[in-house]
Amino acid sequence: MKTIRRTRTLILTLACLAAGLYAYADQQTPPSSAGTAPVPSQPAPAKPPFDQEKALQEIRKQIAGRENEPAEAVFKNIQILKGVPAGRIPLLMEKGFSESLGVNCTFCHNPADWTAEPNHHLPIARQMWNMTQEINKRLLPAISDLKNAQVNCTTCHRGQKKPALNLTPPPQPAPAPSH
Repeated sequence: MKTIRRTRTLILTLACLAAGLYAYADQQTPPSSAGTAPVPSQPAPAKPPFDQEKALQEIRKQIAGRENEPAEAVFKNIQILKGVPAGRIPLLMEKGFSESLGVNCTFCHNPADWTAEPNHHLPIARQMWNMTQEINKRLLPAISDLKNAQVNCTTCHRGQKKPALNLTPPPQPAPAPSH
């Protein structure tokens, strides 16, 4: 019983830590260039919105014939999905990450250079992936009588960039009509 309680406490602690880490990192701003005069900005030319479906189709074309090779043999800068067949990566990114967080590829990646790490989101996603793996492979199996339990990005994010920290109250039933 103590082991179950400790494991549950550890899982909740890790989830809260991840949510806090994500919220903290999202509030960080790049350092300003103190002491320099502001440079008037010119409006950037409007660029077309990112077409995720088109980008994923292009990636699938580029890896055609290599779908069964390990991801790290086909893509550059693979750190957490080593050993996963390359053909599964586009779908995993689209369904596992983009939809779970309600974002598109550009939230973590630069489509002009997929290997670049343009912001703090990609390292955080890797750390959170490792957290879910730790929960799924070590912590959940330690809970006796718990069968086939699993957590993933959707467990906490629910289609939002920031993990859910509060639950919305369930709808209250309508009052019965009085006669």
